[in-house]
Amino acid sequence: MTKHIALLRGINVGGHAKIAMKDLRGLFTGMGFEAVQTYLQSGNVVFGAPEPQTPAELAARIEERIAQELGVSLTVVLRSAGSLARTIAANPYLGEEDDPAKLHVTFLAREPSAEQAARLEVPAGESAVFTLAGDEIHLHVPDGYGRTKLNNAFIERRLGIPATTRNWRTVGALHALAADDSPPTPGR
Repeated sequence: MTKHIALLRGINVGGHAKIAMKDLRGLFTGMGFEAVQTYLQSGNVVFGAPEPQTPAELAARIEERIAQELGVSLTVVLRSAGSLARTIAANPYLGEEDDPAKLHVTFLAREPSAEQAARLEVPAGESAVFTLAGDEIHLHVPDGYGRTKLNNAFIERRLGIPATTRNWRTVGALHALAADDSPPTPGR
């Protein structure tokens, strides 16, 4: 069994695409996944799945099931516990920033082509910076994510790839949950 992290794009944001975490856990459990845990209300699910399914196949199955059972059409970006560990190790801004609230990761549904990647540049007058690393973008937003133009919508428009962004605390918490082999905590 492989531990995965499902990052659901755009749920429970601004009153749109509302999904209760209890319902989400039930859906994942009903799909035969094990050790299902959710984190926060923003669509983060850690779960165990048997092999051999590709991440794309698994994400598509989850998207389809959420649409069927919960009536919400959304994008699921999937990461393994191992890939999330590599994400944490690869953050180029950890040594530059003491405040984790100013660090974010945008998880892309797939790696952009060189042509797509060339379209991604920091908007004029922006203090934020980014580093594209495969299918992820590390962000350093000194003025805060709520003020940056280098946000999820901007990145999706430039790359033409579905994406979802998480703050550094959430990335760390999901990594810890995915690395933990103990039984899930009740209520999670």
